[in-house]
Amino acid sequence: MPPVPSVTILDQHGQPMRPARRTAVDTAYDGASLMSRELASWQVGATSADAELLPELSTLVARSRDLWRNNGIASSGIQSILDNVVGTGLRLSSTPDYRALGRDKAWADEWSGIVEAKFREWAETTDCDAARTLTFAGMTAQVTRAGLLNGEGLAVPLWLPSRDRKYATCMQVIEADRLSNPDGRMDGPTLRGGIEIDRNGAPTGYWIRNAHPGDWFSWAPDINQWTRVPAMTPWGRKQVIHIHDRERTGQTRGKPLLSPVLAQFKMYQHYTESELKAAIVNAMIAAFIKTSSTAKDLEDLFGGVDEYMDKRAEHAVRLKAGSVIPLFPGDEMQPFTPARPATAFDAFTKSVLRHIAAGMNIPYELLMKDFSQTNYSSARAAMLEAWRYFLGRRAWLATYWATPVFHLWLEEAVSLGEVEAPDFYGNRYAYGRCRWIGVGRGWVDPVKEVAAAEMRMKIGVSTLEDECAEQGKDWREVAEQRASEAEFLRKLGLPVPWEAPTQVILHDGPEPSDRNRQSRED
Repeated sequence: MPPVPSVTILDQHGQPMRPARRTAVDTAYDGASLMSRELASWQVGATSADAELLPELSTLVARSRDLWRNNGIASSGIQSILDNVVGTGLRLSSTPDYRALGRDKAWADEWSGIVEAKFREWAETTDCDAARTLTFAGMTAQVTRAGLLNGEGLAVPLWLPSRDRKYATCMQVIEADRLSNPDGRMDGPTLRGGIEIDRNGAPTGYWIRNAHPGDWFSWAPDINQWTRVPAMTPWGRKQVIHIHDRERTGQTRGKPLLSPVLAQFKMYQHYTESELKAAIVNAMIAAFIKTSSTAKDLEDLFGGVDEYMDKRAEHAVRLKAGSVIPLFPGDEMQPFTPARPATAFDAFTKSVLRHIAAGMNIPYELLMKDFSQTNYSSARAAMLEAWRYFLGRRAWLATYWATPVFHLWLEEAVSLGEVEAPDFYGNRYAYGRCRWIGVGRGWVDPVKEVAAAEMRMKIGVSTLEDECAEQGKDWREVAEQRASEAEFLRKLGLPVPWEAPTQVILHDGPEPSDRNRQSRED
């Protein structure tokens, strides 16, 4: 085999090029440099999701709850997400896959109406709650709030038959703090954060503490006892509903929403408290009194410094309009003119809060409930961006919480003969297929958006079901109510408003806020 010839690279003068000396930032990626001044101290290890999260999860959760309890802005942000994702609750819209079941659309509509009515009978009462204190909407709000603050929601389906309960299926919402390794056992390959997993990472069992570790009112024996709950029964019925975001593969537990902005929130709170205290002190002090008298003068006039201070304490002055304040001999009044609070306070806090709002995935206007500096276009753009996040959270909640609960109830309803579903276990998905309707997104400009909805339906890119669901309504109920109202109005000889031709007048000029801004600029 002939030798491989060497290759020499020449410069522009024909001379062999020398290898360049490596510098402190000589890396393929600047962000990977270990020698630059800015990044030399940034040493981060590549660890797994559980190795990063589990040791610090309890601290993140405790601090998130503390902010939610004591910081009005953090509480407002959590409540805004909860209001837009859940609102008054999620409504079931059963959509069985009638093609997979060999049925037609008429059968699906009739079957769905029966199932939805019977589910409401269970979900709109406290019979669905093991503690009999919350409806399904209340439990949904509680699970969602837990998912935001704790990073995860946890519930255990129970079977509690009784004479005053039509269905034995009920849910028990559990604080995720109770999900932990028994007896303080270290995390390992098959037990992490209280969850047993198999070789594929699938949960096989959950270790739930019988009482909250921080509950001072629990019986002592319960605090140090755990119960293992299998993930599923042998026939596939869920026994634990654990909802959390798996941001990375191999992640066993969830991360609180406020985790990326905990430090910013706390520093912002310290800063605003300091400015507020300074403003209070500034408001309390009006002026200083300075005396030019010496100690000998005070001794000659008052008998000594202590006697002078006693006289000063006894000297009472009534402040009112036009008051003349008498001073002791040698006294001079100097006004108190503090430099705080800082003039840049408002701009600085807004900048910090915008970073916090971005970390919480909501617009600044929604976090602060402040739309005073927003016009129609920017408000609509901000709300559209927010609704992408809200709809994603709602889909997550429906997939991992609401639909599994519906499947648990439907299984019992079928076994009781309340719902007809032949070969249910062989077609569980087809029967349990559904949608969930949440709170409506509302309108920024009702006239324009109603006209746009009408246009979408006319050109065929939307349906009545889609438009009603966007406003938090069931299209069947809307259609039935309209038919009922139309029939009643005809009996009274009154016109039906939606049957008469209507003309929608769109405003072509600039929005009122834009006109006002233009007039101010002019």
